[in-house]
Amino acid sequence: MTPPSPSPAPESRAFALSDFDFTLPASLIAQHPAPQRSQSRLLDGRRQPPVDRVFHELPSLLQPGDLLVFNNTRVIKARLFGAKTSGGRVELLIERVLPGNQVVAHLRASKKPAPGHILHLYGEESLRATLLGRWPDEQGTLFRLALQNDAGDDPWTLMERHGHVPLPPYITHADTGEDAQRYQTVFARVPGAVAAPTAALHFDAPLLQALAARGMHTAPITLHVGAGTFQPVKTERLSEHRMHSECYHIPADTLAAMAAARARGGRVVAVGTTTVRCLETWAQSGQTEGETSIFITPGFRFQVADLLLTNFHLPKSTLMMLVSAFAGYDPVMALYHHAIAQSYRFFSYGDAMLLQRQT
Repeated sequence: MTPPSPSPAPESRAFALSDFDFTLPASLIAQHPAPQRSQSRLLDGRRQPPVDRVFHELPSLLQPGDLLVFNNTRVIKARLFGAKTSGGRVELLIERVLPGNQVVAHLRASKKPAPGHILHLYGEESLRATLLGRWPDEQGTLFRLALQNDAGDDPWTLMERHGHVPLPPYITHADTGEDAQRYQTVFARVPGAVAAPTAALHFDAPLLQALAARGMHTAPITLHVGAGTFQPVKTERLSEHRMHSECYHIPADTLAAMAAARARGGRVVAVGTTTVRCLETWAQSGQTEGETSIFITPGFRFQVADLLLTNFHLPKSTLMMLVSAFAGYDPVMALYHHAIAQSYRFFSYGDAMLLQRQT
């Protein structure tokens, strides 16, 4: 399948950061998932007025032949705690694993240690991280470290054994066994994410069976969600924001599945904003794998997804901008006001909405 032609740009006005702000009561920030994945609420925002539904109703909202494309990244236990040789506490949030037992990480400490410093990590006596320098260069905000123990285990093994689930900053409790299970989608296959593709958290086996029974299809992509997804936009002018970079891969079978869906008159349903970013990167570049730092704001010309399943996002976030670009700024802001008035649950463990691409 070759990338399709872009649709006309739906928005012509200039937007600023403050346009994407809204007041959210703290009580609506979900601290725990719904008791059952598909029992979360679903706001059907494809038309006005929107309709309040439950997520397990999704099969009745789609059409036979539709293709749901989901992100099969797996969240790793990327958060490690420890101390400097001076005794000061440190926290690592590992973004990537490099060859040679090296990792790329965010480093939190009262004073950043110098290259060569050894951090002693909690979990086992010999677990340590040696600071090698900044990444990707000396001006980078991330750090490159050698993560090792005396047994020679690789970083994946060490994180799984000693790491913690990297819950988002707005979730206030320490990670638990519930989080290890529920901050992971049923699609999770390829380890590498430090944040879940949250729209997919609502799917469970019975729902997937119901979708298949009604003639809907599924296909995977991989985009390893980085901690940059929570990075605040600090510039009022959106063009001045520097977007974070994430690794992605689109299998050939998924491209074939999208072409087949188009041929039978079906629609492409993107499960989550990460899927949209992955597919639109391919549509722009023709590359099925690599790095993406795509920044989607109103006026963006979408080429792939027809429908979008997504959770409710942070005020003034890049994801608010993406969904506003997809479904229209005014409709999306109206949906958010409706969701707040109806006490929908927000963010990673919160509820979802179904959007149609503005054309």
